[in-house]
Amino acid sequence: MSTSPDAPLPPALDVQALSVRYGRTSVLEDVSMAVPRGSVFAVLGRNGSGKTSLLRCVLGHRPAAAGRVLLFGENPWTRRTALMERVGVVPEEPNAPAEMTAEQLSAFCGRLHRRWDTDAVVERARRFDVPVDRPFGRLSKGQRGVVMLALALGHAPELLLLDDPTLGLDVVARDVVFREVIGDLADRGTTVLVTTHDLRAIEGLADRVAILHGGRMALVGEMEKVKHEWGRPLEEIFMAVAGGGASAPAGEEVRT
Repeated sequence: MSTSPDAPLPPALDVQALSVRYGRTSVLEDVSMAVPRGSVFAVLGRNGSGKTSLLRCVLGHRPAAAGRVLLFGENPWTRRTALMERVGVVPEEPNAPAEMTAEQLSAFCGRLHRRWDTDAVVERARRFDVPVDRPFGRLSKGQRGVVMLALALGHAPELLLLDDPTLGLDVVARDVVFREVIGDLADRGTTVLVTTHDLRAIEGLADRVAILHGGRMALVGEMEKVKHEWGRPLEEIFMAVAGGGASAPAGEEVRT
């Protein structure tokens, strides 16, 4: 999608009235959200809320049954190859050839991208005390996640998509991921889209939040505005919206 030099850039991600179905089963219905460039956007929801299906559409793995998804103003379903040059992904379940080391994986990925920083990949793995010469299959789940994070950042993506990135990490490593990695990326203007169950950690970093519940968008808005509207911390808001807790404040859905 072309724009004139003076036209404002589209959001990093723009989801409008998105619906996703598997056969006759609807997993997402009329979901809308916009992720501004340079923001840290947290998508929250219980298991089965539709987060995975949303991410699959964002990454061009699945078309929308209705509505649209635009990544940097383009359709990821039809423009996936080109768009993935601008996106880094850390999946919830780290997966790579078991026999390859972090150094070997970095060298392989470097052949797939026009720009690649092997030194940065290796240094980030070492900062988390991950042995870069140990086969991927012999690493712990947390260490495998660190390797995937380092690889996802190897080509300096404009958008980093993190699917529950601290799952399996110890307390110290979780703090590094949230404070140093996500915070540093935000300071550099990288857009971060993160799903997580670590609500307390992400509350102080994300500037926008969305909560999916039952395949629908139950709440979306600026983090501080949402917390002010509810008068509660994020964890309590999440329990109220998605956990069957207290009722919502007047207006129910917060949008900005």
